[in-house]
Amino acid sequence: MLVRGLFRCLFIIASLATLLVTSAVAQERYPSRPITLIVPFAAGGSTDVVARVVAEAMRGALGQSLVIDNRGGAGGSIGTAAMAKAAPDGYTIGMGTASTLAINPAAYKSLPYDVSDGLAPIGLIAQVPNVITLNPTVPAKTVAELVALAKAQPGKLTYGSAGNGSVSHLMGEQFKLATGTDIIHVPYRGVGPALNDAVGGQINIMFDNLPTSLPLIADGKLRALAVSSPRRLAVLPDVPTFAELGLTELDWMAFFGLIAPPGTPKPMIDMLNAALQQALAAPAVRETLSKQQAVPEPGTPADFASLIAQQLARMKRAVAAARIEVN
Repeated sequence: MLVRGLFRCLFIIASLATLLVTSAVAQERYPSRPITLIVPFAAGGSTDVVARVVAEAMRGALGQSLVIDNRGGAGGSIGTAAMAKAAPDGYTIGMGTASTLAINPAAYKSLPYDVSDGLAPIGLIAQVPNVITLNPTVPAKTVAELVALAKAQPGKLTYGSAGNGSVSHLMGEQFKLATGTDIIHVPYRGVGPALNDAVGGQINIMFDNLPTSLPLIADGKLRALAVSSPRRLAVLPDVPTFAELGLTELDWMAFFGLIAPPGTPKPMIDMLNAALQQALAAPAVRETLSKQQAVPEPGTPADFASLIAQQLARMKRAVAAARIEVN
C-alpha cells in the first residue's frame, strides 16, 4: 500500500509538472495565430486609419497579423461591446477612443459594456488635437470676438456636431459653459454632413478633431480659432491653444489606444504593449501618424488606464453641467 501510494504521489507530481511546462510553452508561443483587432467605427475614418498603421507595424514584433474588423454603430458602442464580450484569450482586442471610453460612458443612459469594471487597457497609441472653426462669413477672427458676437445675439449662432454625445457635441457644450454663451446645437449623423453644412453656411461653428477639419482650413473653407494641443501646431502657427485663452475645460485631446476584454492575462497584455511600443518607435509609423496630426504617446497599460480615468471624470463633469443624456 505504501509503495502504491508513493507511486500515486509521484504520478500526480509528474502530471502537475507537465501541466506547468505545457502552460509555459503555450504562453511562450503566444500568439500562435492572427489576432482580431475590432475597430468600432467605419473603415476610412481616423480611428480606422490609425488602427491599420499600428496593426501593420505590430505584426513584425508579434510574428502574427492583426486582422482589422470594422464594427461601427451607436457611437462606437457596438464594436466596443463585441470586443468586451470576446474570450479573454489575447486573440481579440479593440481600438479604444475618447468617444468609446470617456464620452459614451458619461453621456449614454446605458451601455452594453462597462469601462470602469474590467476592460483591460493595453496602451495609448496617440492623441489628436481638437479645433473650433467658423464659416468664413461669420464676422469673428478670434475666440474673444466670437464670444462677443454670441453674447450680442443670444440663441442666433449655431454649432454642428457628429451627433448627440459625440466629441463635437461635448466640446460645444463645454464652450457654452466656459464662455457663458447661448449657441444652438445642431446634431448630424456623422462629422462629414456637419462639416459640409459648416462650409456651406447652414451652421456657423464647428467643433471637431483636427485631422478631418484641417483640409478645409487649409483651403480657406473654414476659419480655425483655437486648438487643444499642448503648444501651437506647425500646421497652424497663428492659431492659439485653448490653454493660451484660459479655456481649460476645452484643453483636452481625443485619443486612440488598444484595449482587451476583461480577464485577459497580464503576460499577454504585456506582450501586446511591448509590440505596440516597438511599433510606435518606428520612424515610418511616427511619420504616418504625424500626417494625421496624431501625437504618438508611448506608455504602459497603467498610463493608459490613468488617462481613461482622467478623461472620463472630465466628461462626466461636462455632461452633468450641460444636462446631456443620450438613450
